[in-house]
Amino acid sequence: MLVNIKPEDILFLDIETVPAVSSYSILDPIFQDHWEKKSKQFREGEQTAAEVYDRAGIYAEFGKIICISVGLIKEKNPFAFRIKSFYGDDEKALLSEFSDMLSKFSKNKEALLCAHNGKEFDYPYIARRMIINRIIIPDILDNAGKKPWEVKLLDTLDLWKFGDYKSYTSLDLLTAILNIASPKDDIDGSMVARIYYDEHDIKRIVRYCEKDVLAVAQILLRFMNLPKIEEGKIESVTLI
Repeated sequence: MLVNIKPEDILFLDIETVPAVSSYSILDPIFQDHWEKKSKQFREGEQTAAEVYDRAGIYAEFGKIICISVGLIKEKNPFAFRIKSFYGDDEKALLSEFSDMLSKFSKNKEALLCAHNGKEFDYPYIARRMIINRIIIPDILDNAGKKPWEVKLLDTLDLWKFGDYKSYTSLDLLTAILNIASPKDDIDGSMVARIYYDEHDIKRIVRYCEKDVLAVAQILLRFMNLPKIEEGKIESVTLI
């Protein structure tokens, strides 16, 4: 598996998203109507659209990105890992900075992106939010018109499936199976919106996102039967 790929050519990433506004009551009436229609797909019993608004962050049409963390293997024997995060309340600004970095990174013709469940969530979410914010999608992220072998997007969930599409394996479960440190030792994804809107602690969210990026890298290295990244060789260059 992955025998022709060099770890140093891979940019590992993860995103954190929240509903576009803090509550359904202040959502634009037009989008209240759209959320009413969208949420019918999963509401149960007598649940209202307002009661399930906390789930809006997982949909690019109703949410926004507050953090993108990326990681890159900088050295070998042993591996060293450098992590950087783009974060804040201004989604367009963080997406612009991320896009600039991604364009520079992808000048390497062998460059690849890797995320867990990236094909279903991270990659399309980023691309959609870039379109909404009038940002040109970097070529490495844009699959339009590309042949399968031209796509530069890896997905640890997709790799773990080995063609089996009957179930979903979370990042937390996969780290447990492979005896890799869990990134969910402080918070998990279901808590992000509350921490962002109620506690205003985005730095805590950034730390959580960076742990996810490290976990994705550790998983892929395990898939490649390569040594793990040791704790003393991990550096975050984000000022938090």
